[in-house]
Amino acid sequence: MSGLPAGWVETTLGDFVVWGSGGTPSRSEAAYFGGTIPWVTISDLNDGMVTTTHNSITDVAVQNSSAKYVEPFSVMIALYGSIGKLGIAGTELTTNQAIAYALPNESFFSYKYLFYLLSCNKEKLLAAGAGVTQKNIYLSDLKAFGFQLAPRAEQTRIVAKLDALLTELDAGVAQLKAAQKKLVQYRQSLLKAAVEGTLTADWRTQQKTVRPEPVEGQLIAGGSTSSPRTDLYDETGEQLLERIFTERRSRWQAKQLAKYAAQGKPPPKDWQSKYPEPVQPDTSELPALPQGWVWASLSQVAWLDRGKSKHRPRNAPHLYGGPYPFVQTGDIRHANTFINEVDDSYSEAGLAQSKLWPKGTICITIAANIGKTAILGVEACFPDSVVGMLPASSFILARYLEFFMRAIQPKLENEAPATAQKNINIDILEKTIIPVPSFLEQKEIASTLINTLAQVDSQELAINTALKQSAAQRKNILKAAFAGELVPQDPSDEPASALLARIAALRASHAALNKGGKVRGKTLSPRKASV
Repeated sequence: MSGLPAGWVETTLGDFVVWGSGGTPSRSEAAYFGGTIPWVTISDLNDGMVTTTHNSITDVAVQNSSAKYVEPFSVMIALYGSIGKLGIAGTELTTNQAIAYALPNESFFSYKYLFYLLSCNKEKLLAAGAGVTQKNIYLSDLKAFGFQLAPRAEQTRIVAKLDALLTELDAGVAQLKAAQKKLVQYRQSLLKAAVEGTLTADWRTQQKTVRPEPVEGQLIAGGSTSSPRTDLYDETGEQLLERIFTERRSRWQAKQLAKYAAQGKPPPKDWQSKYPEPVQPDTSELPALPQGWVWASLSQVAWLDRGKSKHRPRNAPHLYGGPYPFVQTGDIRHANTFINEVDDSYSEAGLAQSKLWPKGTICITIAANIGKTAILGVEACFPDSVVGMLPASSFILARYLEFFMRAIQPKLENEAPATAQKNINIDILEKTIIPVPSFLEQKEIASTLINTLAQVDSQELAINTALKQSAAQRKNILKAAFAGELVPQDPSDEPASALLARIAALRASHAALNKGGKVRGKTLSPRKASV
């Protein structure tokens, strides 16, 4: 045919190899599971050699179900959900019905060639999938899938070239992923060092020699004044916490008085007694902190409250399309610290059943994605799956609070209770214990982390770019291979059309065997039954 490399021919996967699919033994029969026979599900497919599986079944299960034995070196492909996900049987095994498999006759078709061919056509197979909640392709679709077949000798040359090129490429990708993993670990170790005080240990030492002399009445951070003996360099952790408590109460009182004034009402009797006392942490078994640091609960140093989205259904059209940004958990998860733009916004009706949080609010996810954080760069609303946190004092830096939340995020996620999905509540957050350094050290920690993590972000971006380039390079290599452009054609090769003719003849001679069924609990071998 015109447009085909010399010696190549158009055919289909069904014309060239015999395809089968597996099954799932009855889960009500305990005797069917936990045996010695590997049972492959889609999660076991690794785009490489499959030798271990999450589940195993017994020979009795194979005898009494549609599960079938699959011979070593059979190529397996997912039909449901993760369409095109591949694996090669590294041992005799079985599969469920979501996986099709084939073992080519090596005289006509290399199993490695089939594997690479399917890998090259993953996107086309995915596009052929049907379904709403989950895409899938049928065995008949797989058999009808058309491709260009190379002569057998050229297949060998193509596979050898692909093995060499992709092995080198995969080694590079493995190094990139290892570096990517190290950066994740480094990021978390930085955060841990920051909230334990080791990150700024040298800085604290330097402050003892370079700090300025305190001046009577000098204004310091937070609007308080220093004395000759006590300033931000010398105060103890307990003195710092007392500063925070005083301002926390003062801010609450000012807010309450403003509320009464707005309502045109005088403050009621004993209104100050309604002050919400913060949670008192138990620090008896906690380790010692650096000089000037103090243990506190989050509720002692910050105000926390859940977002609001009262209307049901929450997706009612009249709630949306207005001027008020509506932040959801996905926006927080994908933010790079600050949220300045979001896809959704509330109307006046949306705002009326929600709450507008100020710029600078720390958003914390408490459902599904536990403990992910971002800081509002604009005023915004968010639902009750998000907790808003604001510093309770000018002696608490919002960036330090947010970095602390990043440091403990893995712990929050690991310890989160799960029903249908993992979640935590505001009580857990309020009781969370935080190490609090002086305001000056908070600023130093934040500055150091901002600069260092920016470098980490840059390295991660470079790695991600390299991984994308490697994926694109892999696609180009495979595309070239199956367009006849990776290795030269040899006029002395037996043409692929002759292969097809011999396959058809062999299939005719084995027609009786191909009528299938099981032989002593096994399917007929594709090598023996047909090609």
